[in-house]
Amino acid sequence: MKTEIIDTIRKLANLTEPEIQEFIDLSKVKSFPAKSHFIRAGQVPAEVGFVLKGLFRYVYISEEGKEFTKAFMPERSFLSSYSAMISKTASYFFIQALENAEILSISYDNWLKLKKLNPKWNLLLVQLLEKGYAVKEKREREFLLLDAECRYRIFLEEFPSLENRVKQHMVASYLGITPIALSRIRKKMRT
Repeated sequence: MKTEIIDTIRKLANLTEPEIQEFIDLSKVKSFPAKSHFIRAGQVPAEVGFVLKGLFRYVYISEEGKEFTKAFMPERSFLSSYSAMISKTASYFFIQALENAEILSISYDNWLKLKKLNPKWNLLLVQLLEKGYAVKEKREREFLLLDAECRYRIFLEEFPSLENRVKQHMVASYLGITPIALSRIRKKMRT
């Protein structure tokens, strides 16, 4: 666990092992069975998580029960409904465990303390926000300019092993298509 966190944080920000240990000391490990939620829509989030094991997804669910998968978050990802957390408002989406999972969780209050004690943590935050913004911008472009088959090919390139870990309807909702349309695309690509 410790090595994964240290490696990931070091890639994003210039923090030393003792500084990263402060983060670990203020955090706690939490387990989530498959299908459980780290955050539910309507809940005011109060923590940030680092995925140690398992897979999560960010998902919007309409009043009619239709799912829209916003993102998949595998190991070494940070989890948060950050805008809701900082504004102390309800999250619009769920963060759901798709497999039995473990995260390292830090409360928002402890996160603020950490940033106040050491401004280097603001660098990590900026790196995470920039990365998130870049992903969001790329996804918007793909939805606006590319057809479903192109989006599926990009999904396979970016997440080569993910399709084996999630159900087809979740992949389809991530791509913005129906499971039937995804089946047709997959069949066409095999021939």
